[in-house]
Parts: sequence; C-alpha cells; structure tokens
Amino acid sequence: MTDPSVPAMPAETRRPPAATADPLPRIAFVGGGNMASALIGGLLDAGAEAGRVAVIENQLVAAQAIAERFHVEVSADTESILNGAEVVVLAVKPQQLAAVCHANAATLAAKLVISIAAGIRTADLSRWLGGHARIVRAMPNTPAMVRAGVTGLYAMPAVAPEERAVAGRLLAAVGSIAWVDEEVALDAVTAISGSGPAYVFHFIEGLMAAGEQLGLSPALARQLALDTVSGAAQLARGSDDPPAVLRARVTSPGGTTQAALAVFTQHDLIGIIAAAAQAASQRAGELGDQFGV
Repeated sequence: MTDPSVPAMPAETRRPPAATADPLPRIAFVGGGNMASALIGGLLDAGAEAGRVAVIENQLVAAQAIAERFHVEVSADTESILNGAEVVVLAVKPQQLAAVCHANAATLAAKLVISIAAGIRTADLSRWLGGHARIVRAMPNTPAMVRAGVTGLYAMPAVAPEERAVAGRLLAAVGSIAWVDEEVALDAVTAISGSGPAYVFHFIEGLMAAGEQLGLSPALARQLALDTVSGAAQLARGSDDPPAVLRARVTSPGGTTQAALAVFTQHDLIGIIAAAAQAASQRAGELGDQFGV
C-alpha cells in the first residue's frame, strides 16, 4: 500500500461542512494511499463524521499518519473494519486487488463495493468476490488531491439508485463526477481525464522551458505558464462559447498568436493529442486484460 501523504488544501479553498446533509453510510477504505487520503479528506471537509470512516492499512507509519491527520479509525484488522462497514472502497494497487477480494469475499457479500483501482473491470471484481454484483468502478484523477478532480463512474446493473447516489456523493467530495452507461467508456475516461493531468503538466513544462529560452527567469517563466493555463481553463469553464471561438478571439490576423498557432498546425498538434489519447485508451484496456486474470 502506498504513502498516504497528500498536499494540504489551502484554507480558502476548502469546502464548508455540509451540516444538513444526510449521514453517509459507514465507509471502510482498504488501503490508505494518496487517493484514499484525498477522498477521506474531502468527505470530512464536506461534513462527514470521522467516526463513520475507517481505514485498513497494514503499514505502521502510513497508518499512524492517517490517524493523526484525519482522526479516523485505522487498523490492520481487516475483519473488524469490514464487518463494521456498509460501503467498502477498494483502494489498493491493481496487482493486489485479486488477493484482497479472494480473502474477503464472504465479508463483502452484503456491502456496496467501490473500486478505485485503475484498470480492473467489474466482471473480474465480481468473479473474485464470488459473483457479487453490487460494484461501482471509479476512475478519479490526481487533482482530487486538491479537491479539483473529475471522476468517471460505472455501476453494475444490480447497484440500486440509492447506492449510486452514495458512490457519487463520495467521489464528488473531491471534484466533479461523470457517470458512463457502458464500462468500456472508462478506458476513454482514463485516456482523457485519468491521464490528462500529465498532458497538461507536460504542456506547462514546455511553456516554462520556452520562456526560459526567450530569456525569462525560471521563476517568472513558471508563474506565467501556471497562471496562463489556470486562467485560460477558468475562462473556458465560465464561457458559453466553445474553446475554438475563444481561441479565435485571441488570434488577430497576422499577429503573434497566429504565428504560434501556425506552428501547432504545421506539426498537427490536434492529431498528436488524439493519437496520444488513443494510445492511453488502448493501454487501459490492455492493463484490464493483464490484471484481470
């Protein structure tokens, strides 16, 4: 299981407690890594009671860090934690998931199971859990660590509407959510939003490097790159116009922006992005085949 350290949320961006919200079911996290910690922090910020959250973590240092940070129950006693939960979030590495499911299939039979393990399909989870069919598969992304994530969700047909609502509420604690009707669509979700932050980081790297090559200091190049990407995203989110229209408004004929965009067109940037996303989606399917044995 992974290190539970997560970047601290700036106080001004933390969500106020939702004091009037209905209590969540008792939730157990199997694994206390980065994403589990992000979800726990998001739930508590949204008003969930710490006493309704428990974590199974068998690494002592990680367990102590989670307990001290969130004041929730943390234990290596899997049976005790699972027996007291109504919802179980599987947050271990994909290669560990089969063993976890096989070992706890009987205990999990009466619970809603939510998996955030990348690539593992619900059919394989169900098989490992002895035919259990109340499973939701979630694909969050790393901005969840600062409550700015987006999560793709798929529910097996046996998942009740109220259970879908619980899963949605849990993942919405760290950002927006998007349900898909067909599980195969999660491969595309992985390619766009799951891997997408790395694409944006890479673009930011490029802007910073370009700024330095043009004579800016590293600090100024970083500030300009980060604030430009952040501001452009905020502008696009707040506008009813599509990005193509916003782009055109910045692009004066014969101007600096047009000169830059001509280079992007020459090297087929849009085609490169599409090819990259296709490769990521294909790899997501391959990983499902690899880990689902």
